[in-house]
Amino acid sequence: MKIEYPAQIIKKEDGIFFVSFPDIEEAMTQGETIEEALFNAFEVLTLTMEYRLDEEQEIPEPSNITGKNIHLISPGVKVQAALLVRKAREGKSLADLARTLETSWPSVKRLENPHNSPTLKMIDKAAAALGKRLVLSFE
Repeated sequence: MKIEYPAQIIKKEDGIFFVSFPDIEEAMTQGETIEEALFNAFEVLTLTMEYRLDEEQEIPEPSNITGKNIHLISPGVKVQAALLVRKAREGKSLADLARTLETSWPSVKRLENPHNSPTLKMIDKAAAALGKRLVLSFE
């Protein structure tokens, strides 16, 4: 399961690259170059997802929009880890997962906190408890 959101990047008449996320209305940014716009897109997506997780707001699924001006952006790794655990846990309570992992409820809750840095061992253990498999890659 990959977490990548489509970002539309349009070069405006003044030469600035404007970035918007069709799935996340409040996530917008810009850059003087395409590289700066892509970096800023990563940052605004990460911060927006952190806020939504902190406030327990809905996190929309990424749409399958494609096109010339569409770039796929992933949020930061801590946000991705929190989103993956949250999504994999659907239908299972934190208490159930804590019992399965033989740990405390607060410890499991931290897995869904984008400000926390869980170990790979803990994420792998949680994935297994949720019937999933942790897969890593460099891109």
